Amino acid sequence: QVQLVESGGGLVQAGGCLTLTCAASGTTFGSDILGWFRQAPGKEREFVEATRWTGSSTEYADSVKGRFLISRDNAKDMVYLQMNSLKVEDTAVYYCALKRYYRDEYDYWGQGTQVTVSS
Repeated sequence: QVQLVESGGGLVQAGGCLTLTCAASGTTFGSDILGWFRQAPGKEREFVEATRWTGSSTEYADSVKGRFLISRDNAKDMVYLQMNSLKVEDTAVYYCALKRYYRDEYDYWGQGTQVTVSS
């Protein structure tokens, strides 16, 4: 089992920055994938970024490419989402999730953290 806890959400003005943190506990494997997702009011949840616990492989949604950066601290079992040049449309609840390397789906999810970007 894996537990994921997000933190770092809040209110920020457009153009500002915010860094989200995901703390993972439980059993993880180097090839597992950590992903960030978000869900805005009235919209479906969408993929933001993902990375493996080890290695340099990352994936980005086009909407955040060049603005958001995913990173991790394996020693602390932490994954970060650095968000720069925030836009009003980035407003959403952000979720951290983990997908086992042998699975197609993300099976473990955090409770989410709210990010609100004001104009």
